[in-house]
Amino acid sequence: MSMSDPLADMLTRIRNATKSRFSSVEMPLSKLKVSVAKVLKDEGYISDYSINEEGPQGTLKLDLKYGGQNERVITGIRRVSKPGHRQYKTSNKIPKVMSGLGVAILTTSKGVVTDKEARLRNIGGELLCEVW
Repeated sequence: MSMSDPLADMLTRIRNATKSRFSSVEMPLSKLKVSVAKVLKDEGYISDYSINEEGPQGTLKLDLKYGGQNERVITGIRRVSKPGHRQYKTSNKIPKVMSGLGVAILTTSKGVVTDKEARLRNIGGELLCEVW
């Protein structure tokens, strides 16, 4: 059975794994998921990610990150643009997540970027998700 929203599945797997305090989570591989994982790593929400290309599709493994007293680094993650209702934003309409404490991830003509980078480059795009 095919999945209608693979990115929402990725975010749900991350949300469930952090609530259960798992050290890592695996999911089916796609280019968009790898791009989102790279942004999450660059922003410090995950410690690392690895790609295993074995099998028909391959897997993406995210190593989750926790604080000193085992507190979660990712306290919330939410899908904004959905397949039935896409959310496109211009550079001046990109929302700030938790007054700048979180990060919004967008897919633009220049690739998958954060809200700060999109505002800096003055480019808009599809608002994929918010992480805080």
